Amino acid sequence: MGSNSKSIISPRKLRSDLYSYPNNTDMPLVVSVLAVLIERHMARNERIARDYRRVSFSKDPRTHVFDAHEAPDLTIQSFLERIFRYTKAGPSVYVVAYVYIDRLCQNYPEFRISLRNAHRLLITIVMVASKFVEDMNYRNSHYARVGGVTTKEMNKMEMEFLFMMGFKMHVNSSVFESYCRHLEREVSIGGGYHIEKALRCAQQIKLRQSVQKRYGQSARITL
Repeated sequence: MGSNSKSIISPRKLRSDLYSYPNNTDMPLVVSVLAVLIERHMARNERIARDYRRVSFSKDPRTHVFDAHEAPDLTIQSFLERIFRYTKAGPSVYVVAYVYIDRLCQNYPEFRISLRNAHRLLITIVMVASKFVEDMNYRNSHYARVGGVTTKEMNKMEMEFLFMMGFKMHVNSSVFESYCRHLEREVSIGGGYHIEKALRCAQQIKLRQSVQKRYGQSARITL
């Protein structure tokens, strides 16, 4: 019972986290919440791809800029923690990033967040959100190193994303507040938000990814 209670995020704690900048090295709770929302979205897309032979993916060539040749061997949770660790972007940046993700999915209903594009999409969106929220920011080259891409790729992804969004990056206070309430509702479901469930989901995706990687290697050897 004690271990479970430690793994629960209360909505009240999340709210204080969303509206403050951490003065220490503690990971903002919103990072974990955003990670699980992305993992959930990816899991749903996997089910759709598995249940239906013909899945309608985005035909817009601009969305393919986020596709990686090989999916990184890093969970979404670990990747977002890495971004925070090396950029120190405040909690509000991740709320705005969530707004951008939602807008992107609304503008491109056929777009599917997957293991192949999630990491490059997230580093791009967090960087753009940080430029909107923060007064001081790292260069694109720094974000490129954090995201494991080249500076040229980082610049291209940023530019394509801005055009895809029609350069409408403003998030007013009412929109920000509404997304904060949505995040609070997420952690309120079932009396709390269980981190261990998120980690299990991330570990399962990582395991499937490693199996697919080994299978791909054996297939190439066979050929």
